[in-house]
Amino acid sequence: MDCPALWTVTSVCRKENAMPSTIRDIKEVTGLSLATISKYLNGGNVLPENRLLIEKAIEELHYEPNELARGLVTNRTRTVGVVVYDIGSMFNGTLLRHIGQALRKEKYGLLICDSRGDETVEAENIRFLINKKVDGIIVLPISRTAGFLRPVSEAGIPVVLLDRPVEGETIDCVRIDNRRAAYQAVSLLIRNNHRRIAIICSDEENEYTGFERLKGYKDAMKEAGLPTPPEYIRKRDHSIEFGYEAMKELLSLKERPTAVFMSNYEVSLGAVMAVNESDLGCPSDISLMGFDDLILSHIVKPRLHMVVQPMKEMGEKAVETLLLKIRGKGSDYATEIIMKTRISEGDSVLKL
Repeated sequence: MDCPALWTVTSVCRKENAMPSTIRDIKEVTGLSLATISKYLNGGNVLPENRLLIEKAIEELHYEPNELARGLVTNRTRTVGVVVYDIGSMFNGTLLRHIGQALRKEKYGLLICDSRGDETVEAENIRFLINKKVDGIIVLPISRTAGFLRPVSEAGIPVVLLDRPVEGETIDCVRIDNRRAAYQAVSLLIRNNHRRIAIICSDEENEYTGFERLKGYKDAMKEAGLPTPPEYIRKRDHSIEFGYEAMKELLSLKERPTAVFMSNYEVSLGAVMAVNESDLGCPSDISLMGFDDLILSHIVKPRLHMVVQPMKEMGEKAVETLLLKIRGKGSDYATEIIMKTRISEGDSVLKL
C-alpha cells in the first residue's frame, strides 16, 4: 500500500538531480508515439484519452518545453507581442487582460511593450519584437500613419491593429465606430432636451479616437440645429489632469453647459473629480455622459451614463484574427472588424 507514495518521493528526488525531462520521457511514461505527443505540444488535436495521458505525464515529470529549440525547428516561438500606447491606461490594461486570457487558451505567451505615448518608442518596440522572433504582433497605435509597421511587413510577421487604424496601408483592424458611438451619446442628451452641450476630448490632430468622437459630437449637434461654441469644445491630451482642468473651466463659464460629454475614461475620471469639488450637483445642475464602463460608473453617485465598448470581445477578436494569420488561414485581404457599442444608462442625465 505504501508503494505509490514511495514511487512519488523517489521520482521527485531523481528529477532534482537529473537533466530536465524530454519528450522521450513522456513517451516512456505514456507509451504513445513521439508524433502524437509532438502534435499535442504544438497545439494540435489528439484523442481525449491520449491528451489525459500526456497531461498527467507532463505534471509528474515536471516537463517544460524548450521553446527555443522548438522555435528553431518550427520557426515558431508561440509568443505574441502587444504594443500599447500607454500601459498606465486602464483601457489598455483591461484589453491586455482579455488578450492575455485569449492567448493562454491557445497556449501562446504574451510579450508587452509600452510606447509611453511616444511614436519613436513605438517604432523601437516594433523592432524589438521582430528581434524577439514573435509569431505575430497586436498594436494599439499612437502613430496615425503606417510607416512604423514597415519592418513588420518586411519580416513577414502578421500584425493586427486594435482600437484604431492607421493611414497609408490597409491592415487588419478591430475597433468600434467611434464617430457613431459619440453621435449616439450626444443624441441621448439632446433627446433629454439639453441644448447647451459641451465635450471634453483628446486633441483631434494627434489622436484618432478623439478626432472621430469629436466628429460624432458635431454630427449630433448639427443635426439638431444646435450651436457648438468654441468654449464648449475642450480638447487636449488623454489624461485625468486634463479632464479635471477642462471641467473646471466649463463650470466657470458665465453660460455654462447643462450637459458634458466626456469622450474617454481618463477625462471622465478627472471631470467627475472637478464636479465633486464644485458646489454644483449632478444631474440637478450638470448632466454627465462618460465613455468606457470600467470602474468609475460603479463607484460614484449618481451612477454615470456611459458609452460601453465590448472590450472582452475586442481583445478576443484581435487574438482570433492574428492566430488565423499566423496559421496561414486568414483572408488574403485585410479586414476591418467594427464592434458595436451600447449606452449604459445611469442617473447622471437630467431630462430638462
